[in-house]
Amino acid sequence: MPWNPYRAFEQDYSKYTPSDQTVWATLFERQLKYLHQHASQSYLQALEVVGFTPHSIPHINALSDKLRTITGFQLTVVPEIQPNANFMGHLANKTFTTTAWLRSIDSLDYISEPDMFHDVFGHTPLLSDPTFAEFFHAFGLMGKKYLHSPEAIELLGRVYWFTVEFGLIHEAGQTKIYGAGLISSHGEAKHCLSSAVAHQPFDIAAIMARDYNNTVMQDHYFVLPHYDKLLESLPEIEKIVQMAIN
Repeated sequence: MPWNPYRAFEQDYSKYTPSDQTVWATLFERQLKYLHQHASQSYLQALEVVGFTPHSIPHINALSDKLRTITGFQLTVVPEIQPNANFMGHLANKTFTTTAWLRSIDSLDYISEPDMFHDVFGHTPLLSDPTFAEFFHAFGLMGKKYLHSPEAIELLGRVYWFTVEFGLIHEAGQTKIYGAGLISSHGEAKHCLSSAVAHQPFDIAAIMARDYNNTVMQDHYFVLPHYDKLLESLPEIEKIVQMAIN
């Protein structure tokens, strides 16, 4: 039976085809041209730390070992988007779930669910940043704590969406990209910095009050002043969650 990447629970590197390597190289080079100017310096520095290149698809186990020595985070391969309980449970154990499959050459700009370019290129470099990794771990612990409450998970999902996935940050007088959904999307990386969207200063109460649509490009983004603000926001996040469920 041919290898089905949607059912892979580990990365079988031997199964990647020349076309897969071409997809990785094409996405990497195209995205990096834009990110060099518009991504957060923290992300660009983290990209150097993890050592990604356009020349080969990363080996997830080796990447996991590297991250473990830097921040204690590790990676585990999953076949698809995970249920909240699995995702938060892994995060609470400083483990990030990633897919190992890549989109096809004729689907470079849009796929219906995240592949490893989103998961690995978009998410994992900042797991080498101590401040971001600390926030991500604490977020996972909070998520695991409130898994019993759909209301709490919905509120935490908004925080995740507008920070980890679609967050912007203010650096050296400019608005820069750090969210993985922007880092890995050619179209939305440009869209999010255009005059067609609203940029709002980072405000946890506003974030947790704002719904989102995950099937279209966003029209509203929140801009961090610095990564420490994510850590500083954790008590307020939990306070709003507790008020909502009590």
